[in-house]
Amino acid sequence: MDEWIVWVILAVVLGVAEIFTLTASLGLLGVAAALTAAAAALGLPVPLQLLFFALSSAAGLIVLGPIARRHIRQPQLQRFGVEALVGKPAYVVSEVTGRDGRVRVGGEEWSARAYDETLVIPAGATVDIIEIEGATALVYPRE
Repeated sequence: MDEWIVWVILAVVLGVAEIFTLTASLGLLGVAAALTAAAAALGLPVPLQLLFFALSSAAGLIVLGPIARRHIRQPQLQRFGVEALVGKPAYVVSEVTGRDGRVRVGGEEWSARAYDETLVIPAGATVDIIEIEGATALVYPRE
């Protein structure tokens, strides 16, 4: 079997492992193996292939590794889904109590409950969404 095929197989295995682990390190090693496969296809002898793989792996892990890890660990800049509704204002469509009610937020109508169970919020009031519990918005009246 040609050496370059072994390097391609190693690159694919490392790429698949990277998909499951999301560490960035295995992906960089896979790229190094793919580069070594290209060098092997050009006729580089096996000892030099191993040296080329070691150098390209080290270069990738030292230079690109910290950059990739920094991007992976960055906090999420925007909230998505129901998390994005928390803190938004809503319009009370039908009276909201500690047990039930309806509010309109962002063009959608949601079931709602008062965050403070003793409150009764009349229709037409503006409330803030404090929390989302399942498909129910827990709301508190605006001052």
